[in-house]
Amino acid sequence: MADPAAAMIDARHHMVRKHLQSRGIHDRRLLAAMSQIPRERFVPPETATVAYEDRALPIGQGQTISQPYIVAVMTQALELSGVEHVLEIGTGSGYQTAILAALAGDVVSIERHAALSQQAQARLASLGTQNITLIVGDGTQGWPPAAPYDRIIVTAAAAACPPLVFEQLAEEGTLIIPLGTPDEQVLTRLRKLPGEIRTETLTRCRFVPLIGSV
Repeated sequence: MADPAAAMIDARHHMVRKHLQSRGIHDRRLLAAMSQIPRERFVPPETATVAYEDRALPIGQGQTISQPYIVAVMTQALELSGVEHVLEIGTGSGYQTAILAALAGDVVSIERHAALSQQAQARLASLGTQNITLIVGDGTQGWPPAAPYDRIIVTAAAAACPPLVFEQLAEEGTLIIPLGTPDEQVLTRLRKLPGEIRTETLTRCRFVPLIGSV
């Protein structure tokens, strides 16, 4: 009889080779993290067997866990070295949070659904993740008490970057956000440079909407 745990490890490594490395994901630390973090723990039990397919999956509350390739593109674009103070808007399942925590100095993550935040907290604790702070709140407000942030990642789509969030980005910092309409979005990288904001489009994407007071 096949070992289910071994099968999941094989599926994880296959995901990294087929869906990430073959499509241009080259950050070695990121590839190592995604080879080690058990994505199957971050989805409902009934979808665990398809956790390593390259597609988004429902996690409840009308939310999804992003497809592995998009998680990797967003994370690679942050250019993390291991010391950064990161703000994540949209904790969701906690999978992206776990990857950020493995690659950055510390992570503050905001989620508007208390149930999702609590589930993510339990999953992250079970993995021994300690350099995180989870907040239940309105992501469009950011989290001023811990600002400024070296990196900000927004895992929900908006027509424009919420001004209060961008204000909390440190000088020389980088922010990743899907921008556009509900039906057509582009993953966008914003860099806050002296006297200018540099904008770069990365890839087409499809995220749930960013909902808040702004």
